[in-house]
Amino acid sequence: VQLQASGGGLVQAGGSLRLSCAASGGTFSYYVMAWFRQAPGKEREFVAAIGWSGGVTDYEDSVKARFAISRDNAKNTAYLRMNSLKSEDTAVYFCAATKGWGYRRADEYEDWGQGTQVTVSS
Repeated sequence: VQLQASGGGLVQAGGSLRLSCAASGGTFSYYVMAWFRQAPGKEREFVAAIGWSGGVTDYEDSVKARFAISRDNAKNTAYLRMNSLKSEDTAVYFCAATKGWGYRRADEYEDWGQGTQVTVSS
């Protein structure tokens, strides 16, 4: 499946953004969708994942109370709502897809979007 991430930008600390990930070329509901992020000089890290129908979600601890992952299978789109943003959330955010549940390593995801930059100013 091909993925296209969008919605990044520059926001002040405490602000909010919503990222979108549009999918094409596959049956969207067959895929677990996830968001990863990569800050300069750091490895790509897991942020959140959502199951095929949206019934299960998984979050990295530092974002659990602030971010919300969702999906709309009718629109072939996944979302990441980010609230109470902090400077340490600054990174390039990537959406990714895989067929199975419970994966948090980047090498466990087969398909990737191009990334969207999120910059949080303090």
